[in-house]
Order: sequence, then C-alpha cells, then structure tokens
Amino acid sequence: MYLINIFDENIEPSHLSQLELHGSIPEVLQRVSSDSEPSTSARSDGILMNLLGGVLQAKDDKARREMKILISRLLREDSVDDDNRFDVSKDTLYHLCHRCFSVLVLCLSEAIGTDGSKRDRGVLMAEIAREADNLQWIVDILIEKRMANDFVKLWADQRELAELHSKIPTMYRHEISRITAQVCIAIGRGNILVPKESRFLLLSTWLDPLYEDFGWMRRAYKSVDKKLVEDGLSRTILTLSLRQQQIILLNWFDRYLNKGDDCPNIQRAFEVWWRRAFIRQYTDVEDGSQLQITVCSYPN
Repeated sequence: MYLINIFDENIEPSHLSQLELHGSIPEVLQRVSSDSEPSTSARSDGILMNLLGGVLQAKDDKARREMKILISRLLREDSVDDDNRFDVSKDTLYHLCHRCFSVLVLCLSEAIGTDGSKRDRGVLMAEIAREADNLQWIVDILIEKRMANDFVKLWADQRELAELHSKIPTMYRHEISRITAQVCIAIGRGNILVPKESRFLLLSTWLDPLYEDFGWMRRAYKSVDKKLVEDGLSRTILTLSLRQQQIILLNWFDRYLNKGDDCPNIQRAFEVWWRRAFIRQYTDVEDGSQLQITVCSYPN
C-alpha cells in the first residue's frame, strides 16, 4: 500500500495510477496541481485586496494590529522571490490610500460639525486615529516595495484634509502628522525619490501641521524616534533649492524659539543652509540642492 502526500507540490501523475480512485486522474490532478489554477499573479491581487481591506475595516483593534504584522511579514517574505511572487499591486495599494483619505475627510468634517452629523465626538476621534494608523500601514508597505514615489505628490495634494486637520484638537489629530514624518524619513533615507517640486509641495502643505503636532507625537508614542524624524526633515529640506530652504528654515527658526522641544530641532539643516547661503567657499560652488542625490537600491 502506498501513502502519498497529496499536499506535496512535486507529486507526479504516475504516482496517482497506483491509487484506487473513484474519479478520473485528471480530476484529481486538478485538485492538487497548482498548474490547473489561475496564475499566481492573477489570483493574488484580488485576494490581497480583500485581506488588506478587511484589516482596514476590522472592529477589534488587537486583531487588526496582529493581522497587520502578519500580512506585512508575509508580503516581505514573498517579495524576496521575484520569480514566484504572491504580491500586491501598486494600483491596489493606492486604491486603499484613496479610501483612507475619503474616510479621514469625512470624519474630520463631522468632528468640526461642517456636515451636520450628530455622531459622538469620542467615536469620531477614535475613528480618525484608527484611519490615520491604517494609512501609515499602507504607506509602510508602499515604501517597503519602492512604490511610494507617487504618494508624496498625492499626500501633498490633500489640502482639504490639511485644512480640516488644523481645526481639530491636537490630541486627536497628531496621528495624521505621523504620516508626514514617515514620508520625510523615507525621503531622507533615499527610499523615496521624487522631484524637487513635489518635495517642496509636501512641506508647504504638511510641515506646519507637523510642527504643531510634534509635541503630542513625541509624548504619546514611545515608538516615535525624535532624532529620526528631525534627521528626515533636515535631509528632505536640504534637497531643495537655497531659496526654498531659506523660506522653510526661517519659518522654523521663529517657531523653535517659541515652542522649544515641542518643535522639531532641525538646527543641523539650518547650519548647512547658512553656510551654503552666506559663507564664500560655498557660494562659488554650484548649488547641489537642485538634485536629490542619495544612495539607494533601486534596480537599473
């Protein structure tokens, strides 16, 4: 008597002839052979869309956190093998980003009473924090998969969201500013490469909100690395033109004098800009800040 593991992907058709089968061998092969299924790439995106969407809408916060960790790990493991990848598409991830934007705008509008909603304020604030956390997760996946370049412009264009953000108490909204910090860290590390105009637009839209929320971010989350955020901001700012650096850093100088540690300390960027702008040895060199020069692992 032969014992055959039907879950073995290397099972041979000849082995099946040794079994007493009530159905035909082709029918059994269809059940155990991956070749008879639609291609992995064709099936994976729909499955992952459902899984990711399910996590984003989960009711239980503990389960939601656990499944985020699980799915992120599985996606990271699968992406190692380029020839047999069960992966999520860029379109799916950006579709989920837009879904998060819509929910955030709706919740913020309700919270400030612009749509006449009567929902409990505490429930709304919890939903804002949860949706911002969801968006951070999707952005993490985009960055991990080198798909986040388009997100910079997309996030910079969320002016309605930024305007609503300014009208909500800081204790409820600071999760949203963590997304800006997350993007700046990735730009500073070279994990996101975007044109200078997109970087400046990002900071023009979201830097002031980040300044306002930084104290809450730092105190509320031990996972927020103050130095890492400051370094990411500094590196991002220093990739801009001297004129753009001046606009941003003079504004920061005034804010830091008034807010102290509740404002990011980007003194390093201020020093570099000052030397570039006013010390002679720098003025004779073409302004390299027009380019974002960094070492990264992008394929050729």
